Amino acid sequence: MVVKKQSISSSSSWTEKRKYSKIKEIHYSFLKPQLRYALLICVSVSVWFVILRCFLLSSFSSSANSNKKLNVAEKVKTISESSAISRCEGGMSVYLYDMPAEFNKGLLKDCSHLNTYTDMCPHVANSGLGQPLSYMVASAVATTWFATHQFIAEMIFHARMENHPCRTFDPINAKLFYVPFYGGLDASGKFHSANLTERDELAVRLADYLRSKPWWERHHGKDHFLVLGRTAWDFLRRNNEFGNSLLSLPDVQNMSVLTVERNPWDLVHNQHGIPYPSYFHPYTSHQMMTWQNRMRQSSRPHLFSFIGGQRKGVEKAAVRDELIKQCSESGRCNLLRCGKGPSKCHDPIEVLKVMSQSQFCLQAPGDSFTRRSTFDSVLAGCIPVFFSPHTVYTQYEWFFPAGDVSAYSVYIDENVLKMGNGTERVVSIEEELLKIEREKVERMRRTVINLMPRLTYAHPNATDSGFQDAVDVALEALWAKRLKLNI
Repeated sequence: MVVKKQSISSSSSWTEKRKYSKIKEIHYSFLKPQLRYALLICVSVSVWFVILRCFLLSSFSSSANSNKKLNVAEKVKTISESSAISRCEGGMSVYLYDMPAEFNKGLLKDCSHLNTYTDMCPHVANSGLGQPLSYMVASAVATTWFATHQFIAEMIFHARMENHPCRTFDPINAKLFYVPFYGGLDASGKFHSANLTERDELAVRLADYLRSKPWWERHHGKDHFLVLGRTAWDFLRRNNEFGNSLLSLPDVQNMSVLTVERNPWDLVHNQHGIPYPSYFHPYTSHQMMTWQNRMRQSSRPHLFSFIGGQRKGVEKAAVRDELIKQCSESGRCNLLRCGKGPSKCHDPIEVLKVMSQSQFCLQAPGDSFTRRSTFDSVLAGCIPVFFSPHTVYTQYEWFFPAGDVSAYSVYIDENVLKMGNGTERVVSIEEELLKIEREKVERMRRTVINLMPRLTYAHPNATDSGFQDAVDVALEALWAKRLKLNI
């Protein structure tokens, strides 16, 4: 039904207006004041109820739509809170010795002579992190990536401890004592000095300094520890040859010594392996999780890869020749050869590019049993393949899972790669890796990527990164060791 609009004269319009106005007045005139007040309250409450209901429905809808985002944020928050609570639990506290500068930061004044092979000045910058890699990843925060030197863990550990939540300034009640001695930087500048007394001089003064402290006398150093950025062999001089004798000093043998490579036949049982520093030093768990997810999603067209060069005259590195040969002959291997002079091997982005595109990364011994490359491969989500048990299995018990090493790595005994006169190959690396089922490879990679946080050194300025990094794991293990000693 259509209702047509009728024309209304001005007089009738006025009449209608008067009519409705009069009715309105008559209507309210029948209400008593009390009823008018009650009606006003009812209307007000009804309006507020409608507004509140609309608000709640809007909030619920918004929350539902952004549920996944909130879950990620809550997860990061939960990780951060639990890390802060558990990190110093049980009363663990660490006193950091305020030592004379000659034992640590004073050495940096002569940084160009801290290594007989390399100018260390660029590498000791930024508390040992080295030079920033602003070009590393477009989506990454530039200050989380650095060209970190492999033998600089002692500086990074010191910088982390200066801001660590478990640090105490009260030595009387401290449970652990950290001795920030840059022993690796001291030793590497004097490796070939003919004067053996000069090589040992600072190490001997360190022992004298510690014995003069009342905190040392309480347990004769059993609750003390120091960190060395070089391998134990550099501090175990034999027959007046390479290195100094720091680890042979009786006072140092009372302490716990954290080093990037321990002597697997250590009879004192005071050496503990810690990770070589890689290039990634995140501030937060969010940055760590972002990188982990990136590596989970990385395309890996190469079955395996090898980054390295030959080592002439080093028996433990002889397997490298075979790895280079097999890799170069395989269409499934990506080989990045290293040698003297400029090389892509020293470019972090090239190294991680090769590893992040490979399913397995071959880790052969070099000048010593261990390799920084092992930790680069974990950072790239690449499953490491070892040829000596001393590359990881006897080194880093605090950091890698105990028990089934096949959960995160592949082991091929270097002695079975060849036999006889060296012309008949017993084991093909490619064939061995192809035998591993795809589902198992995926499980192994997940385990490797989950290991990233505990093998990484967080940025020294991160007071609470929200995850347990290599420093946190080491402190927790040292605390457990102290409790076991019952001192």
